[in-house]
Amino acid sequence: MTPTYEDAKQQLLDAMLNHVPFDGWSETSFRAAIADCDLDDGLARAVCPRGAVDLALAYHARGDAAMLERIKTEDMSDLKFRDKIAAAVRFRLEAVEDKELVRRGMTLFSLPSHAGAGAKAVWQTCDLIWDALGDTSDDVNWYTKRATLSGVYSSTLLFWLGDDSPDHQRTWEFLARRIADVMQFEKLKAQVNENPLLKPFLAVPNWLASQVKAPDKMRADLPGMLNPKK
Repeated sequence: MTPTYEDAKQQLLDAMLNHVPFDGWSETSFRAAIADCDLDDGLARAVCPRGAVDLALAYHARGDAAMLERIKTEDMSDLKFRDKIAAAVRFRLEAVEDKELVRRGMTLFSLPSHAGAGAKAVWQTCDLIWDALGDTSDDVNWYTKRATLSGVYSSTLLFWLGDDSPDHQRTWEFLARRIADVMQFEKLKAQVNENPLLKPFLAVPNWLASQVKAPDKMRADLPGMLNPKK
């Protein structure tokens, strides 16, 4: 029985993970995964037209799914919203079973030809976090929330990769500081907007911002949208 495309992709990904620590998310690892799965090369190329890149993105999506499951099952009702955000980022990092897989992924997505796909994956993670925590913004804040969290997530990820403290305690302290910095910026922004002396100068920028709307969730080609068909 021929496996479905999704089944074949997951089989290839499971096999690929054994080779990535040694050969990276590369064509060499991709060919080894095909051989391990005893899949037809044509089927494997149809499932993953970009080869290892598609499997690296599938691995990232698998981590996102694990994060969402923890957000749904963990009791965070007593947490402040900023702490819920920190918990979600922590859940995402703790979904990684081997840091070397992520290090190799960062090497892949640092290449100019794949940088866009890597940035989109990070944006998707942050979009999923905001959606899972109940964000309903539909204006410019939709973008600023995700852009800000993308910066926090990316910097925390880099710190985490080099952290050898027990239970990654230094990473969680770093994450708390980054979120505190964001909260200070938001406080300052609110004070500026409320300042009667500055309001006349902000009229045009605020009007322009009010014209920005969040992307239509029915569209699959916009930032933040997870296409279930891919």
